[in-house]
Amino acid sequence: MDAPRLGIGIISAGKVGTVLGAALAASGHRITGIHAVSEDSRDRADALLPEVELLDPPEILRRSELVIFAVPDDVLGELVAGLAEAGHIAPGQLIAHTAGRYGTSILQPAMDAGAFGLAIHPAMTFTGMSMDLQRLTDCVFAVTADEAILPVAQALVVEMRGEPVVIAEANRVSYHAALAHAANHLNTITAQSADILRRIGVEDPSNTLRALMYASLDNALRSGAGALTGPVARGDSGTVTAHLQALSHDPAETNNSYRSLSRATALRAAARGLISQRTLEELLRVLE
Repeated sequence: MDAPRLGIGIISAGKVGTVLGAALAASGHRITGIHAVSEDSRDRADALLPEVELLDPPEILRRSELVIFAVPDDVLGELVAGLAEAGHIAPGQLIAHTAGRYGTSILQPAMDAGAFGLAIHPAMTFTGMSMDLQRLTDCVFAVTADEAILPVAQALVVEMRGEPVVIAEANRVSYHAALAHAANHLNTITAQSADILRRIGVEDPSNTLRALMYASLDNALRSGAGALTGPVARGDSGTVTAHLQALSHDPAETNNSYRSLSRATALRAAARGLISQRTLEELLRVLE
């Protein structure tokens, strides 16, 4: 027997909300309305959910069994509290959000009004375009909810072709920090490396870095710390010293990133027995 289809509203037509709305529509749910303010969000809604009405949040809540709040983290709590205080939350309604940082406690005003809270965060970056729908396949979603309602959150993720992973309420910030550290800081060090290559005359830094970084990321995800390589992991303090001298021509932020990440790499290499304690101390001295 097919699972019951829901009337689902989306508050806001950002990159995440429109894509998740389109994925849920493709699985057979009815999208009751979407909230869009900016011209970009209206265009995005028109592209991915062309038959869906643009509505204000109170009307979306009135029409929907499930409402997904895909708004910035910093406005989520205030928005939910305001709508609950105004009486727009119905008992038995499903209220979900897509913020990685929060579990369901941020939805407490809605739950106090009789709603059921769900936290569903896709571990992916979004473009807000149709290509994201394919990327959702096997994408991990962090789900947090009361035990009684958790299967609903997991089922929604599966219907979007994702993989639900349960994260406890108390661990949501740590979960989000892990993702931000991996994704955002990878972007930063890639940009810094590209800047160095441009400085020395490489016209297409991305082409130079692509194969190396793809292979390195794949190795790291497959083998973890066992994939450590490079001069730090080999204990080559002379090469590290030369790197630091060369990086003196680059912005301080790049130099500082190299030193901090090299220190972390050295400590990991020592913990795995790749370098001796004496070599570790020499590397740390060089990196001070």
